[in-house]
Amino acid sequence: MARKRDTRPDNDRIPRAHARPRREREERDSPRTTPGKRRSGNESPERQARRPLEKQERRHQRDSRETPHRSPGHKPRTPEEKRRHDPSSYTSSERSSNPLSLDSLAKLDAYNEKQSRRPQEKERLLAPKERDRGHDRRQKEKVASGRVLKDNSKHRRRSDYKREKRRVISGPLAEEGNVRRRGGYISEESGKKRFGRKCWFSIIAVVLLMVIVIPVGIYASKKHNGSQGSGGSSDGGPAPANANLKGLNANDIPAAAKNTYLDPFIWYDTTDFNVTYTDAAVGGLSVMGLNSTWDDGTQANANVPPLDKKWMYGTMPIRGVNLGGWLSVEPFITPSLFQSFKPNQGIIDEYTLTKELGPQKAAKTLEKHYAMFIKEQDFKQIQAAGFDHVRISYSYWAVTTYPGDPYVPKISWRYILRAIEYCRKYGLRVNLDLHALPGSQNGWNHSGRQGAIGWLKGTDGDLNAQRSLDIHTQLSTFFAQPRYKNVITIYGLANEPKMIALPTTAVLDWETKAAAIVRKSGMQQYIVVGDGFLGLSKWKGQLSGVQNVILDVHQYTIFNKNQINFPHQKKIQYACQGWTDQMKESIDIGTGFGPTICGEWSQADTDCAVFLNNVNTGTRWEGTLPTSDPTTSVTTPHCPPNSGTCSCDKANADPGGYSDEYKQWLMMYAEAQMASFEAGWGWFYWTWVTESATQWSWKAGMAAGILPQKTWQRDFNCTTDTPDFKNLPENY
Repeated sequence: MARKRDTRPDNDRIPRAHARPRREREERDSPRTTPGKRRSGNESPERQARRPLEKQERRHQRDSRETPHRSPGHKPRTPEEKRRHDPSSYTSSERSSNPLSLDSLAKLDAYNEKQSRRPQEKERLLAPKERDRGHDRRQKEKVASGRVLKDNSKHRRRSDYKREKRRVISGPLAEEGNVRRRGGYISEESGKKRFGRKCWFSIIAVVLLMVIVIPVGIYASKKHNGSQGSGGSSDGGPAPANANLKGLNANDIPAAAKNTYLDPFIWYDTTDFNVTYTDAAVGGLSVMGLNSTWDDGTQANANVPPLDKKWMYGTMPIRGVNLGGWLSVEPFITPSLFQSFKPNQGIIDEYTLTKELGPQKAAKTLEKHYAMFIKEQDFKQIQAAGFDHVRISYSYWAVTTYPGDPYVPKISWRYILRAIEYCRKYGLRVNLDLHALPGSQNGWNHSGRQGAIGWLKGTDGDLNAQRSLDIHTQLSTFFAQPRYKNVITIYGLANEPKMIALPTTAVLDWETKAAAIVRKSGMQQYIVVGDGFLGLSKWKGQLSGVQNVILDVHQYTIFNKNQINFPHQKKIQYACQGWTDQMKESIDIGTGFGPTICGEWSQADTDCAVFLNNVNTGTRWEGTLPTSDPTTSVTTPHCPPNSGTCSCDKANADPGGYSDEYKQWLMMYAEAQMASFEAGWGWFYWTWVTESATQWSWKAGMAAGILPQKTWQRDFNCTTDTPDFKNLPENY
């Protein structure tokens, strides 16, 4: 039959040191003359008859010992009786040699029990922490010496162990070292916790994993950082903290707005946004994220007026930079968004990218790109570099989308608004550039969809033209608010409409209608129209009925197969003479259009940047760019004649490997273009940052020492002779 489990707390159990074994008590209670001799089966009849009485007497003594009160007939003992019956008053010889009576044995048991309870009473007087430490120390001593009472719970459930603070284990098991605790066992020598086999295996596994993971992580980090030649990345850096959501309750968002672009709890980034919910809109466009106050007293630098003072356009040159590839994705600026796909998948632009990803993944991917590629720090650095204007390119799906569109709708809208506020904070004036229109105005990848032009042309050409006008109605109504009159000073209608492939009259008519919409909405800012690649000379007298219009030209030598092969010296001379003359002619109303700016240019002298000529296509430089159009197809190398093998390897190399003479040429080429475009109303560099194309990133070029630290600090301004750079190879 199973023994009854002892359920008393540990502190109430009698330690083995104070409780004599039952057999020893029975032997010492017997009236034999030979102590220690075991009872045998040939006991005398008197002894056998007396045993039941002795048991009854011992039981009565135990009961009286446990009863706290005394019987009414109890008589106090005399001092002599107390001394005689008090075991502590005996000498050592008396205690060890004299046989004890039944009454003496009972008193000894009572004394032992009283002595065992003294430490417990003392513990109750101690402070809780001291009592706990003392208990833990005694418990370890009992475990180490095997003095822990055996617990009859061998087959208890695991949940029972969890409810108890400590398992009660048997001394023999502890002495054999077989008692397992969390992570190890108890040593019989010291009672200290040691590691078991499983724990050692776990430690070894963790160490091996660290040995493998840490070097791989360091290598991957270096590889990633090395590929970000211009310092930009769509997924670099830690995720935003979104601390401004603390204290807000997601349940306060109306059910109709939950999980929409108006729900800040699903935004990837809430930094510097007003996250208080509102459904207010102007022109059908949400004001969600905007703060109600602003300050236009900021100044970009000491050379220009603060925002609330008038900029003297035409006499003060614009020195601006583009935020390309950010809100309108462009593959060569952020190739990482496209490089994970195979060529046969045909992912070549934002249309095919978002269609392949699907609505949810596309929204997640692109919002992370919006949040991480351009941050407030970029605007601060733009101001520090000496810029005074920023051209913000964006696509029509920031406002709306249409049936069949795979684009991510409206998420980029709040990033436009935040970018404008960052420009305001650093005294930078804004040129708003609608970079992608419904149907695509040029058929290039940065218009959203590469291929056929579906704007003012094709089956839905007129429909998409009207959609574009409707978008400008919304945009101009929103930006006609007083808060934007000082910070937004230039408003673009359409980036690079390909007028060489479109009816010129249709484009001019559309631009006239769009300008009328902007003025009717209340915007008085300058309106920008693109030259459409017709050439500046073709614009004389055009749009004469529209006030405050600026003509925007984009100047590159590398996209023209008749200019990309200019030697180094001639490229600088062409910038100083050709482009300067064109600018002077264009700004003169007598010979040209009037106000003219260069909205895009770069210092690149090849078209070698990855994906620059479309995803997975070749280059003019190496002669690997066949197209269906014979006027643009290039199947023979177009680096300068007699310059040797045309290779993109050095052109795409890390700028740290550039020779001093090549760095000098790159700097002079950039300074020549700035001087040329300032013969007009000014310029915007394309672009501020890229993932890997150094010669297209002002940020990277400045870090590499091939662009000025300040936009106005230059050593060359086209007034001196151009060096021949005879020691500089022409084939890179």
